[in-house]
Amino acid sequence: MHVGVDIGGTKVLAVEVTGSGDDLAVAASAQVPMPGRDAPDAEVEEAVARAALDVAAGRPLAAVGVSAAGLVDRERERVRFAAHLPWRDAPVRARLAALLGTTVVLDNDANCAAHAELVAGALRGTSAALLVTVGTGIGGAVVVDGRVHRGANGLAGEFGHVQVVPDGLQCECGLKGCWEQYCSGRALERLTRVTLGSHLDGREVATLAREGDRTAREAFATIGTWLGVGIAGLVSAYDPEVVVVGGGVSAVGDLLLEPARSALVGALQGTAYREVPAVVPTRFGPEAGAVGAALMAAEARR
Repeated sequence: MHVGVDIGGTKVLAVEVTGSGDDLAVAASAQVPMPGRDAPDAEVEEAVARAALDVAAGRPLAAVGVSAAGLVDRERERVRFAAHLPWRDAPVRARLAALLGTTVVLDNDANCAAHAELVAGALRGTSAALLVTVGTGIGGAVVVDGRVHRGANGLAGEFGHVQVVPDGLQCECGLKGCWEQYCSGRALERLTRVTLGSHLDGREVATLAREGDRTAREAFATIGTWLGVGIAGLVSAYDPEVVVVGGGVSAVGDLLLEPARSALVGALQGTAYREVPAVVPTRFGPEAGAVGAALMAAEARR
């Protein structure tokens, strides 16, 4: 069997997928906590292995795809840097292959998500597109000629660390004013700590918003507005057919996407004289990275 594992800032998610095209679906999943950015590398790798083995449930693993939030090199062997993970120029693919005793394929999490959406989701049939993931931080992928474009060194699409506020909020990456400090799960939690006066995680804020809580909805509107402003800059740079939004924070749907669409129109030049791309959700939601990694694992064994 082939398993995909997505490693984020707060959790490790593993999935098994079955079917193809419109019938592609997650058949089984397992989730374990992420040990944290200050944990030893080995603890994170053990969490990845544990999640993969939980999904396998005793069945042999033919290959494992790994979707990592961070800078993955052109050869897809090493995680060069990750703001929310401990890896620093680490040979992650080889170490996980040794730990799991099987073929391992490694890629950036947003690239994996884009691959899933190209194969069987919201990007199917597109030539020029963007994918933005809004989770603990922000990730991104660029689609050119119907393929994920990785750039000269494999590092394209790190949209979350584009500076939007000079000398702004401190980012985990070491810079200040990064986009993800104003539009991400961490940004949402920081906003609600101030406005709600309590420490709620993103899921709890989302629940309140769905139940109609005004303050929670306003927090998502603020995050969504920042999302639209950032997307406007990307649209000016890349001129995509569509922008697909995924990641855990996007699970609230239009509570996030409607303010993003409005802000995109307000922040984009020449909207009366150009095509404004649609901003749509991923088909596979927060599981898109793991699904794409599983598909890459299956392709590696063909």
